[in-house]
Amino acid sequence: MLSEKSLAEIARERAKYPADQARSVLLAALRIAQEEQGYLSDAVMEYIAGLLGIPAIQVYEAATFYSMYDLQPVGRHKLCVCGSVSCFLNGSDAVLQHLSERLGVSPGETTADGLFTLQEVECLGACKDAPMLQVGDHYYENLTQESLDALLAKLRGESDDVR
Repeated sequence: MLSEKSLAEIARERAKYPADQARSVLLAALRIAQEEQGYLSDAVMEYIAGLLGIPAIQVYEAATFYSMYDLQPVGRHKLCVCGSVSCFLNGSDAVLQHLSERLGVSPGETTADGLFTLQEVECLGACKDAPMLQVGDHYYENLTQESLDALLAKLRGESDDVR
């Protein structure tokens, strides 16, 4: 189900915790599996439950609680727009609307070419630079329509410039 490399990485994470605390490695195991598989299928989550010796429901609870885990395939670039109070008061609804119009998808959907998935998520912890969004491990802050268009162009490979 998972590669030897991923299994070894999960084993390294598990070694950090007492033997009777296997659940402590759950979030790391989910991250590792998602990085390899692209998303967390039911089969992968059940496999992780068996690997860690914990009930499958605990795996499902964690995977469905955190927005960083995907339970279905997502686009190459997942655009996570913060919708919490600071971002909302600074225009995250306009950011979401602009991206929706430019991409032709609603939040929770993926573009037909599989390049983008648009999501609205809870606080990403960059309140002072709201509105903001996350793509992969990168934060983009103080967003404007122009900076969003430049970001989309860069992610499409049309430009090297992101303001």
